[in-house]
Amino acid sequence: MNDFLTFLLLSLFVVMSPGIDTALITKRTISDGRKDGYKMALGITTGSLIHTVAAAFGLSAILMQSALAFEIIKYIGAIYLIYLGASSFIKKGKVSKSHLGENGRKSPYTQGLLSNVLNPKVAMFFITFLPQFVNGSGNVTIQLMTMGFVYTVLSITWFFVYVFFINYLREWLMSAKVQRIMDKTTGLILIGFGLKLALEKR
Repeated sequence: MNDFLTFLLLSLFVVMSPGIDTALITKRTISDGRKDGYKMALGITTGSLIHTVAAAFGLSAILMQSALAFEIIKYIGAIYLIYLGASSFIKKGKVSKSHLGENGRKSPYTQGLLSNVLNPKVAMFFITFLPQFVNGSGNVTIQLMTMGFVYTVLSITWFFVYVFFINYLREWLMSAKVQRIMDKTTGLILIGFGLKLALEKR
């Protein structure tokens, strides 16, 4: 696996960046308690595992067959990371209450699972992100599965820590200033890594 430390660092920044998963967990934890927040986090990360399996078995066949396909996916992934980073600098409206409340009375695990599995942006992320760190000399499927598992572990660890402290730090975490700082910092990091991946020689 190529540059596993880079993969870990970038994954950690992606996991910690505010997004719809964080918004859903925040809302559920505040409204229904820490236990429901944990269940929603488990649902979301189960969705990540499903995307991992789909990406691993779908992409491994392509990447092992075609060097051109590998390069195309590499550049698409780099562009996508740059796009994610740039979008952090675009003023975003608040997530609508109707969206956050969607399926609000479903079990938190089910709501988290569905919000992740049915989100095409998450599928796109896994399809374009994981191949950036594949070593062509190794077993592609195993590498993709391993990275997806590591990403899922990072996600569930962060979400559990976030839920645990949210009752004590929720005003600070949800403040506009903190959200802006997290967005801008993550945006710069994603753009930097996207450029690095695009320019890197294989």
